[in-house]
Amino acid sequence: MKRLTSTQADFRAAFKRLLAERDSDTARVDGPVAEILAAVRKHGDEALCEFTNRFDRTSVTPATLRITPEEIAAACADVSPELLEALEVAATRIESFHKAQMPADMKYVDDAGVTLGMRWTALDSVGLYVPGGKAAYPSSVLMNAIPAHVAGVGRIAMCVPTPDGVLNPLVLAAARRAGVTEIYRVGGAQAVGAMAYGTATIAPVDRVVGPGNAYVAEAKRQVFGTVGIDSIAGPSEVVVIADGNNDPRAIALDLLAQAEHDPMAQSILITPDAGMAAQVEQAVATELETLPRAAIARASWDAHGAIITVRDLDEAAGLVNEIAPEHLELMIDNPQPVFDRVRHAGAIFVGRYCPEAIGDYVGGPNHVLPTSRTARFSSGLSVFDFIKRTTFIEAQAESLRRIGPAAVSLAEAEGLDAHALSVAVRLAKLDGAP
Repeated sequence: MKRLTSTQADFRAAFKRLLAERDSDTARVDGPVAEILAAVRKHGDEALCEFTNRFDRTSVTPATLRITPEEIAAACADVSPELLEALEVAATRIESFHKAQMPADMKYVDDAGVTLGMRWTALDSVGLYVPGGKAAYPSSVLMNAIPAHVAGVGRIAMCVPTPDGVLNPLVLAAARRAGVTEIYRVGGAQAVGAMAYGTATIAPVDRVVGPGNAYVAEAKRQVFGTVGIDSIAGPSEVVVIADGNNDPRAIALDLLAQAEHDPMAQSILITPDAGMAAQVEQAVATELETLPRAAIARASWDAHGAIITVRDLDEAAGLVNEIAPEHLELMIDNPQPVFDRVRHAGAIFVGRYCPEAIGDYVGGPNHVLPTSRTARFSSGLSVFDFIKRTTFIEAQAESLRRIGPAAVSLAEAEGLDAHALSVAVRLAKLDGAP
C-alpha cells in the first residue's frame, strides 16, 4: 500500500505512477482469444463444445448446450425463500430506476414548416455474459438483464460457464426474474464468439454485455463492430473521501470490499485528516487477519491500494477528477460541495450510511460502471445501451422552397452534383418546369 501526501515535493510524480501502475500489469491475451474466436466462427457448435469441455471439465454436446426450463425450475426450487426475497428486493429497485430512465420520443414542426423528430426503438436481441463457478454473481444478471427487459428487448440470451457441470441456482433464479429468455452452459471467449457470430444452436445477437475475465474482455473488444458491446471492463476500483468523523473500521471495510474482488482491484482513501489515515491503515491490517478472501484482498491492497492525505476536501475533489474512478464514496460531513465539484466518476455514494456495496445490490442504479479512468468519457450501463435513436424529417413543398436552395449550394460547393440535382429538380418542378 502506498502512502502519499499532497504536500510532499514529489507528490505529482508519485500520483501519476499510482494511476499508471495497474495498466502495466495487464496481461496480453489477444492472440489466444483471436484463435478461439476464429475457431468458433468457422466450426460453430463443434468448436464451442470442444472449448467448453476442455476449459470447464464438462461433456456438453450441441443438444445439451441450452439449459432446459426443467433444469432452471429445479435450480430455483433449491434457493431459500430468504434469498429469493432478497433477490426480489434488488430486482424491483433496479427495475424501477431503469423504467424512470426511458426517454420519450420527440416530434415538432420548425419555423420552415419541416417536421423533425426522433424515436427510440429497442434492440432485437442481446447476449448477456455471466461469470460462473466460484465467481457467480446473480446481482450481475439483474443489472445486465433488467435494463434490457425494461427497454423492450425481445430476446435476451445468457451464457454462463458451469465448471464441472455445476449450475448456480441463484444465478438461474436471477435470470428467470430478470426476463432472460434462453440460457447456455458455456463461458469464456468462446461464449462471446458464439453470441457475436452465431452457431447452429445459439443465434447471433445485436449487442453483448456483461463482466468477465481478461479473455472475455478481449473477446468483446475483438467482436466489436460485428456486434455492439457495453464496455471493455477492467478491474474494480473505489475512491473513498473521508473526513475525521468516521468509524475507521467502516472505511477500511469499504476499501476491502473492492480489494476482495480481484488482486488487480484498486482501493484509494483520500482524507484531509492524517489521524484518520493512520487509523484506517491499521483497521485494514486488522480486518485482513480474519477476512475470508484475505489472500485476494491483501494482494490488491499491497500492490494497488493507497492512502492519500490532502490539504482539504477541495483538493480531494480535484484528485478524484483525475482518477475518474468507477466508484466514489463521499464519507464526509457536508458532501454537497464535493459532489458538485466531481465531474468524473462512474457512480457516487453520498453520505456515511451509503457504502458502495448498497449500489452493488439494492440501490437501483446500475453497478456495471466505467473502469480504468474511462469515466472521463463514458457512463454506466443503462436502458440507453439497449435502445437506439432514429431521426426523421418530413418536408412538404413550401418547406422545400425555403430550405432547398441552401442544400443545393452546399452540395455544389462539395462537388456532389447528384446531391444538388436531387433537390434542384424538385425545386424546378415547384416553379413549373416540365
